[in-house]
Amino acid sequence: MAQFLTAREVEALVRSGQSVPADAKLTPSARDFLVEHARNRRSAAPAAAGSTKKSGSTEPTVPDYEFKWKPGTDPKTPAEIERFFHSEPIEELKRRICEMGRRLWVKDYTDGNGGNITVRVGDNLVLCTPTLICKGFMTPEDMALIDLDGRQLAGTRKRTSEAMTHLGIMKRQPAAKSCVHAHPPHATAFAIANATIPSCLIPEAEVFLGKIAVAKYQTPGTPENADEVGQLGVDHQAILMQNHGVIVWGKDVEDAYWKMENIDSYCRTVWIAAGLGSGLHRFGPDKLKDLISLRQKLGMPDTRTQLKECELCDTNDFRPGAVCEANAPASPAEPPLSPDVEALVQKLTDEILKKLQGK
Repeated sequence: MAQFLTAREVEALVRSGQSVPADAKLTPSARDFLVEHARNRRSAAPAAAGSTKKSGSTEPTVPDYEFKWKPGTDPKTPAEIERFFHSEPIEELKRRICEMGRRLWVKDYTDGNGGNITVRVGDNLVLCTPTLICKGFMTPEDMALIDLDGRQLAGTRKRTSEAMTHLGIMKRQPAAKSCVHAHPPHATAFAIANATIPSCLIPEAEVFLGKIAVAKYQTPGTPENADEVGQLGVDHQAILMQNHGVIVWGKDVEDAYWKMENIDSYCRTVWIAAGLGSGLHRFGPDKLKDLISLRQKLGMPDTRTQLKECELCDTNDFRPGAVCEANAPASPAEPPLSPDVEALVQKLTDEILKKLQGK
C-alpha cells in the first residue's frame, strides 16, 4: 500500500538528504513544498560557485505559481497535445486546480456542481474544469484542455459550459492567466440585490480587489455573457454578475482564488458593519490614492488613476434592508364616504349612545 506523506514528513526527508518514495501519495501542501524546494535549488545553483555567503544561507523568496510559456510553442498535432496535456508541469497545475476547487467547496462558495476554474497554459491553450462535477471532489483526471474559442482538445470529461465567459476575459486581458467563478453567498447577495458595494472602507480590499465591477445579467454560458463580462474584465479583476455570482481573475489560480475569498469577506464585513446602525466610516480619497499606487506596484491594473480625487470614493450610504422614505411608494388614499353612509353611521352612533345613557 502506498505511503501517504504530509508536508512536515516530506520536509524532514529532504532536510535529512533522503529521497521521497516514488509511490508515495502526497498532500497538496507536501507537493507545494517540493515544488518550492526545487525552484529554490534552481535559483540558487548559478550563484553557488561565486557566492561569498555563509553555507546554508538563502535569500527569502515569495512563491510564484504563474504558468509561463514561450510564445509560439503551442503543441499542434494530436500526439503533441496529448504529451503536453500529461506533462508534469500540466499535471501539477491540474492538482492545484483540484485544490482550489476543494477550497471553494469547503468555504461554501459552490453548491452542487456550481462554479468553474480555468488556467491559461499557452498562446491558445487553457486548462478548465469539467461540467457537472462537484468542485470539492475533482481529480486531475477530470480536467479538460481547450483553445481560446472553447474547442476541447484533450480530456475525457466535457468542459464546463461557462468556460466561454472566462475566455471572454482572457482574450481581452493577457494578464488574466486564471479565472475563478463561484457563488459566494455574501457577494452573490449583493449581485442579486443589485446593491453597489461601497468603497474606501478596508485597505486590503482596495489593494487586492480594486474597483469591483457589476456585469448586467445575461444568460450564463452564452456569447452575450462572455462579451459583457469580458469587456469589464479588461480593467477589473473582480466582477459581480447580476443575479448570478462572482468571477475573478489573477496571475495564477491561487491568486484568483484569493480574490474570491477577498470579495466575499469584504461583502460580509460591510453587511455586518452597516447593520450596527452607526454608519460606515470611510478613509478619504487621499488615502485611497496611496492604496491604488501600491496596487499598481504589485502589477495589477487600476483605471482609478485617471479619476479626480473627488471621484475616487463613492458616497453611497449603504444600509441593508433600509428604504428611503423619499423614494418609498405613497400609501393609497382612502376614498371618502358618501353622504348617505355618513348619515347612517351617525344615526347608529346616536341610537347606541341613547341606549347606553338609559342604563
